[in-house]
Amino acid sequence: MVSNIISAGIFGIGGYKISVECFLYSGLPSFDIVGLPGTSVRESRERVRAALRNC
Repeated sequence: MVSNIISAGIFGIGGYKISVECFLYSGLPSFDIVGLPGTSVRESRERVRAALRNC
C-alpha cells in the first residue's frame, strides 16, 4: 500500500513544501529516510522511530 502526503518544513520564519511517501507491505520491518544530507539523516531517523514507538 502506497500513501503520499504533502507537508511543510520550517526554516527560520519561512516554510517550504515537502512530499512524504509511505510504502507498507508484509515482510521484515525496516525504516528508511531518503533525501536528507549528512548526519541529519541519522538524527532524524532516531527521532522518527522514537515518535512512532510512543504513539
